[in-house]
Amino acid sequence: MTRIDEIASDIFRISTYSPEFNIQFNQFLIRDDSPLLFETGMKQMFPAVREAVAKVIDPATLRYVSFSHYEPDECGSLNEWLTIAPKAEAVCSIVGSMVFVNDAALRPARGLNNDEIVETGKYRLRFKSTPHLPHGWDAGMLFEENTRTLFCTDLLGHAGDTA
Repeated sequence: MTRIDEIASDIFRISTYSPEFNIQFNQFLIRDDSPLLFETGMKQMFPAVREAVAKVIDPATLRYVSFSHYEPDECGSLNEWLTIAPKAEAVCSIVGSMVFVNDAALRPARGLNNDEIVETGKYRLRFKSTPHLPHGWDAGMLFEENTRTLFCTDLLGHAGDTA
């Protein structure tokens, strides 16, 4: 089952429990003038995540699809999102764009340098380059400056369905 929780004004956590792995996979959606999805989930999770996103915004209006590092649970369904959202742009670290994403994605990614800003309208997301944290030399996080929300992954994992 996939849950949707508003964790800050117009910022949503989409959480799907996978009994196979005994963990929750989370994506974060910012509803704004230029909506942003942080983490896509694996390709096999795309239908459930797309359905959840559709309860908050029209998925075709996504402007940014971002993720912390290149791995299936972070961006496995990137091309599915780029297909249904024709104006969407992948946003990741400069290393991730050069070494991984631009080789695999349908469209080139916007590679971000440390402290570069992505604006979605009322939200400002500062990219923080974090090589090898949690893992992968392309790793990075987004920090939303107005709500002081940190978008990261693989740092606070735990087993089970914690609803």
